Amino acid sequence: MIKTSLITLLASISLSPAVFALGISFDQKGDLAAFAKSSAIPVPAPGLAARAEEPPGLCVFNAGSGGALNGEDAFKAAIKASDVVYVGESHDQANDHLAQLEALKALYEARGRDVVVGFEMLNMTLQPVLDEYASGKITEAEFLQKADWQKEWGFDFNLYKPIFDFIREKKLSALALNLPKKIVSRIAMAGLDGLTPEEKKYLPAGMQVTTNEKYIAYVKESFQGHMSDMFKFENYLAAMSAWNETMGARLAGFLNANPGYAGLTVAGSGHVIYNAGIPASLKSRAPGLRGVSFLMQGADACPAAMPASDQGLADHVWYVKHTPETEKSKEPDLDLP
Repeated sequence: MIKTSLITLLASISLSPAVFALGISFDQKGDLAAFAKSSAIPVPAPGLAARAEEPPGLCVFNAGSGGALNGEDAFKAAIKASDVVYVGESHDQANDHLAQLEALKALYEARGRDVVVGFEMLNMTLQPVLDEYASGKITEAEFLQKADWQKEWGFDFNLYKPIFDFIREKKLSALALNLPKKIVSRIAMAGLDGLTPEEKKYLPAGMQVTTNEKYIAYVKESFQGHMSDMFKFENYLAAMSAWNETMGARLAGFLNANPGYAGLTVAGSGHVIYNAGIPASLKSRAPGLRGVSFLMQGADACPAAMPASDQGLADHVWYVKHTPETEKSKEPDLDLP
């Protein structure tokens, strides 16, 4: 079952609207995984390079019927029948990212080079840098420096490296999906009406605050505690909606402009859950595209049947082994003034 635990904030930190910069991201656990002026401390991925080609397994259930998706052929058929594939991750879990890679390989098998991969980890202003890296014009070291990966995202790049390597090897397109943190911060503090005309230019046309009741309840659960002392919930929800709406709109814009292409999103499960967030944003802007969502869940072994509590979390629930959370993954360094 999805947990909605809030990352513990350091009590000694004082926040003020003038200096506060926010980076929000919900992963599988519902955590605010990248919070404040700098993102989360990198989470080590021991042994990831050695097991990058080791598949995470295909323990996948239909989240509606509860039936198992039996075997590789059924998995590939679900991918092939879709124009957009959402595989929500828990940011610090290597197997979640390897599952995303398996989905990407299946999408490539179905569509060839007509595939774009959208990344929550990069904001839209970094698109030129991502283009350079995806096309092989700059090295990994240059990409990490130009994109300021440590500050922009913060989680160990090795967790994402197999996906980027596949994109570069197969010459696929890549898309920076996110809003700049300063825009999300401003909305969380002052609401959408608090944006300047210049800041509003970053928002997509037709921007809507979500009305999905299950998703609102999910966001509200993560909001309890410290968050309720810092923000009004309506502003917090608007910030999350702007984040999701922008990511969906960015991907929809690319797919609408490139008929025949398929897309895959690399994003936290909290942006996929209940097919709210990114899936809803994209569907409203590209209603003719077929989508399929997979929500990653940690399990020591593949369950004989899908837990009833996981019903409806997405189109499918995908169970993989998760490593224990580290203190670093639970309490990122909030480098605030």
